[in-house]
Amino acid sequence: MQTRSIDAGVLHVTYREYGASDGWPCVLGHGFPYDVEAYADVAPMLAARGARVIVPYLRGYGPTRFLSATTPRSGEQAALGADLLALMDALKIERAVVGGYDWGGRAACIVSALWPERVVALVSGNSYNVQNIARSGEPIAAREEASLWYQYYFHAERGRAGLTKNRREIAELLWRMWSPKWGFTAETFAATAPSFDSADFVDVVIHSYRHRFALVPGDPQVAEIETRLAAQPRISVPTIAIDGDADGVNSGTAHHRRMFAEPFEHRVFRDAGHNLPQERPLDWVQAVLDARALAATRG
Repeated sequence: MQTRSIDAGVLHVTYREYGASDGWPCVLGHGFPYDVEAYADVAPMLAARGARVIVPYLRGYGPTRFLSATTPRSGEQAALGADLLALMDALKIERAVVGGYDWGGRAACIVSALWPERVVALVSGNSYNVQNIARSGEPIAAREEASLWYQYYFHAERGRAGLTKNRREIAELLWRMWSPKWGFTAETFAATAPSFDSADFVDVVIHSYRHRFALVPGDPQVAEIETRLAAQPRISVPTIAIDGDADGVNSGTAHHRRMFAEPFEHRVFRDAGHNLPQERPLDWVQAVLDARALAATRG
């Protein structure tokens, strides 16, 4: 494993790279509030199966930085998709297996939906991760509303102040709530927690959870992407979508099947919560390998 960095789009991206430089490309994205440690077990196993695995710190996390002080610290979905595409361009990766969960899964879904020619296959935690912002004001079941308390908290300036002051406490609480059967250790959390100390972390997170409810404007540089996503485009690349049956923030996404073309498969990881690759690394590795095999059957 090597830690590298490169200018890509509006970011100076730091990423971990595993495997031979001529391996089959696989780009994997982490979610909120996690980091590249989510793939610390997955990536070496994929590298052993011939992959060149790229695991970037997303905008606002760890050592990844914005190139300009004037770039909006946006956390909107279009920006995450643009970041993934820009990283692939910077690394001269024409096509890759892409995957992730939460924010990283959203980026992978967006590139798969809008630039399918760049994607061999998709592995997506919680299936179709593209936000439908136009319908974000519609109420959902009370139990589901309760699980989104942190999003509503971040809508207020009290939430911004709380995240600024208590970012590690909030993150650890979310880990426990979202993955109630994952017995992670203090050492496991401590390996990720420094990524929340980025100077951009709070701004990016707050913008993400306000923009998805249409409470703040987006970055004009990615407005065209956001417009395309408003149409809720179907994903045409071979896909394996995954849920955990103990996910404390998502009750299941099998009903998303209509948003994907064949070949498509939905899997459920038993006793897994929200952080699928870190909780079930062997199962995640198999999903990546199987997604790539699905693509091979398409020809």
